[in-house]
Amino acid sequence: MNADQGIDATFGALPAAVVPPALHWETTACELPARLPERILVTGAGGTLGGDVVGLLAALGAHVIALSTTWRRPSVAAEAVTADAADADAVRSACAGVDAVVHMAAIPGTDLADPFLGYTTNTASTFNVLQQAGEHDIQRAVVASSINAFGVPANHREMLPAYYPIDENVPRALDDWYSLSKASDELTTEMAASQFAMTVIALRFPLTTLPSRVRALAEPHQQRHVREGWSYLDRRDAAVAVAHALVVDLTGAHIIGLAASDTYRSEDTEQLLDCYAPRVPRRRRFEGRESLIDTSRAENLLRFRPRHRWTDPDPPTIP
Repeated sequence: MNADQGIDATFGALPAAVVPPALHWETTACELPARLPERILVTGAGGTLGGDVVGLLAALGAHVIALSTTWRRPSVAAEAVTADAADADAVRSACAGVDAVVHMAAIPGTDLADPFLGYTTNTASTFNVLQQAGEHDIQRAVVASSINAFGVPANHREMLPAYYPIDENVPRALDDWYSLSKASDELTTEMAASQFAMTVIALRFPLTTLPSRVRALAEPHQQRHVREGWSYLDRRDAAVAVAHALVVDLTGAHIIGLAASDTYRSEDTEQLLDCYAPRVPRRRRFEGRESLIDTSRAENLLRFRPRHRWTDPDPPTIP
């Protein structure tokens, strides 16, 4: 996960002045390839993206059980559970009668916690949620991973991705606790899928926010942001991707990268690479401002394509 998703439920709440507003959902814009599970547990439901997921799933008619240690606003979930995602007893109870789990709970960045606390919180909560889900014979889980799972974006050394476009198999270069926690979480999804014959989909989110926020971030730090291909995803598309992951016909464990269809820069993508990463191999040519994230798995496995770009107006929100 990235900065604008907000600190989620396993860690605490942002100050009220910087809490992003909740989205107002027009469900006609979300066309799913199959029907949602009836009862869905969402952890990290007090965070920005977790709250978005709860709002969309509830608007689509699911019975949502929202779990969070803190609540920054009232939840639209059918049930709200105040608990830590790493609490085995609390999650075990919350899983009773549930058909699917969405695990959004995490500390979403290296500057938000002491390394030991951050790493252990993220990895313990993911293991706990998937273990409890498996023991309850829940057959579908969706886990929030991050583009940072391959390590290069936050690496303190001067390095770039091994190639473009960045895909789910790009070589890792891990040297910070947050990236390591997300890589560890992805391994946990493989364990859970094998042990419990569960379908577990880990979604690698890039910077996930609203268009106005992307525009505000577009100019600074372009040298560093070449590492993640100037990638982003609208919050609406992020929640819809989670909904797709809940319903597509898949088995086993899958890591799926997400991004908008373009970069958040005004220059053409080839021009950007010529300037900032001229020696990095390109596995194909890029047309116009085309994204540097390979989203073919999202299209082929999730049947998901993002609708929104950073040049769009912000969506309606709930104060």
